Amino acid sequence: QVQLVESGGGLVQAGGSLRLSCAASGRTFSSYAMVWFRQAPGKEREFVAAISWSGGSAYYADSVKGRFTISRDNAKKTVYLQMNSLKPEDTAVYYCAASEVVSRAANAMLYWGKGTLVTVSS
Repeated sequence: QVQLVESGGGLVQAGGSLRLSCAASGRTFSSYAMVWFRQAPGKEREFVAAISWSGGSAYYADSVKGRFTISRDNAKKTVYLQMNSLKPEDTAVYYCAASEVVSRAANAMLYWGKGTLVTVSS
């Protein structure tokens, strides 16, 4: 099994920045892609960003492209989401997930973290 734990969420003013972290433990395969999703109240969980665990390819939702950056530290088995120029519509619970291949679909994920709340005030 793989355990994923997110951290770094909190309250931030619009235009500000936050960096989320997702630390993996347990059985971790280098071929796993790591993916960030988010879910706002009353909305479905949506794809935010993805990165190959063993490669350098990154993918973003159109809504965050140019503002968010996904990265990884393989030695620490940690994936990050740097969020800049935050908007109130970015308010959501952010989840880290792992899949065998890069995917935007929540049902393709094999493991999930419990989430961290990001609140952006105007």
